[in-house]
Amino acid sequence: MPELPEVETVRKTLEALVKGKTIEHVEVFWPKMVKQPEEVQQFKDALVGQTIWEIGRRGKFLIFFLDDYSLVSHLRMEGKYGVFPKNTPIEKHTHVIFSFQDGMELRYKDVRKFGTMHLFSKGEEQNALPLVQLGPEPLSETFTTEYLKEKIKGTKRNIKSVLLDQTAVVGIGNIYVDEALFRSGIHPARLAYSLTDDEIERLVTEIKATLSEAVELGGSTIRSYLNSQGQIGMFQLRLFVYGRTGESCKRCGTPIEKLKVAGRGTHICPQCQPFMK
Repeated sequence: MPELPEVETVRKTLEALVKGKTIEHVEVFWPKMVKQPEEVQQFKDALVGQTIWEIGRRGKFLIFFLDDYSLVSHLRMEGKYGVFPKNTPIEKHTHVIFSFQDGMELRYKDVRKFGTMHLFSKGEEQNALPLVQLGPEPLSETFTTEYLKEKIKGTKRNIKSVLLDQTAVVGIGNIYVDEALFRSGIHPARLAYSLTDDEIERLVTEIKATLSEAVELGGSTIRSYLNSQGQIGMFQLRLFVYGRTGESCKRCGTPIEKLKVAGRGTHICPQCQPFMK
């Protein structure tokens, strides 16, 4: 699944391709993707004549800001956007097409059909599901040592579970949780409340540093991720633990291990991240 750096890269590349374009027609071939409004025809009719002025991001959600509406889109596992001339053959698994007045089309392709779209009157998107339940952005000023300290106080969950909880902090995802915990020297199965103040401060610093580097490098190309212009991310070349099972740790040489924590495949260096209760 694309995580925050990948979605941010999609946001930037896609905005450059569609900003200022006016929607002439909308086709929806898989109606279940449209969650709001309930009537797909209402969704299609509302978008006709609307111009895309900006694309924002909240966690792993893209937000298309139009004249009167905000379109909230989640890519889920396999969702991809692409911009094509109208006469380009439509690829298999293309489920939504936004046709523009200039002869171009924004097409949404999703092999698994898990992606979702919610349309709101502009300004209402932050006060309703799915965005209203989300925690702070990890790269924002509101995600601080004090915030995380308060969030984990008294919890019986492990630290990885807390960091994957989108109501606690949004968008980090499995890859970058593993990487930030390695950089912090913290075992992902540690009970969150057992972390010291120094460990929490180091973890917040490394989360921000890891995500900032990943955004700068266009994210990680894991499985089938590409940005909106078909380019791969390059952060995977800097991964310390994720996807490196059996390989030597870049810091100490110990073989990287894979285990399951919080129900997810998890990568650690047992030497650099000793387990402590």
